[in-house]
Amino acid sequence: MLGPDRHPLKVLHVDDDDDVREIAQIAVEQIGGLLFRQFATGQAAIEAAADWNPDVLLLDVMMPEMTGPETLERLRSIPSLVDTTAIFLTAKVRKTDIHNLMSVGAAGVIVKPFDPILLATEIFDIWQNDQERRGLRERVIGFQRQ
Repeated sequence: MLGPDRHPLKVLHVDDDDDVREIAQIAVEQIGGLLFRQFATGQAAIEAAADWNPDVLLLDVMMPEMTGPETLERLRSIPSLVDTTAIFLTAKVRKTDIHNLMSVGAAGVIVKPFDPILLATEIFDIWQNDQERRGLRERVIGFQRQ
């Protein structure tokens, strides 16, 4: 699963649960072949994100100190991450919860517990759909300017 410039997709993952991080790492790196960096807190991710320039931000919603949406807001203040695809991981599956996450800038939501065999594919599919949506939006804007 290749990202821009034909390199493996780079995923920055933030989750306060050690077990979730371990399962996600195995699922994404070993099964999916994606590049993966993980952090237990939003602050740690923010401090490292700009130097790594990930293709995808994979964020747990409910974390102490800084929630996933708060982490995303701070990550979006980094110029190189303004348009980076964001995906939330959550056990909350009500339509209103998902709608709220999408309204703060998520391209998709993956429900916990996730299937480790499918996790990398789900991440890649959401990223790819987000890239296609952005490309379509740019073409529409270009057409409107003509």
